[in-house]
Amino acid sequence: MTPEEIRALRKQLRCTMQELAAALEVEPRVVVAWEDAEMFPTRQYVEKMMALAEKGPGAVPRRGRRSRTDATTPMQALADPELWRLFRKLVAHPELRRQATALADGFDEPE
Repeated sequence: MTPEEIRALRKQLRCTMQELAAALEVEPRVVVAWEDAEMFPTRQYVEKMMALAEKGPGAVPRRGRRSRTDATTPMQALADPELWRLFRKLVAHPELRRQATALADGFDEPE
């Protein structure tokens, strides 16, 4: 299963990476790695994902649907795999880092 197929599955199931990870009983970082093509799912997980696809969106347990920016503490924000996915991209792509820095200049410093 390709990274694109996994993303398409999440879209079809209307779930987050964390929710898919919970449904598959893997750590969220594993789903991030699959979607970033850093790792690839084994046959066991491909079969589980195909079974979820057959069952549809109701097959995935839902977490509370808060915005990622609604983390109540900095530690909760740091626990979000999406933050680390963004961080890896910022480190790897100087132009993205330049653009993000320019965008961040318009925001107040956190307290």
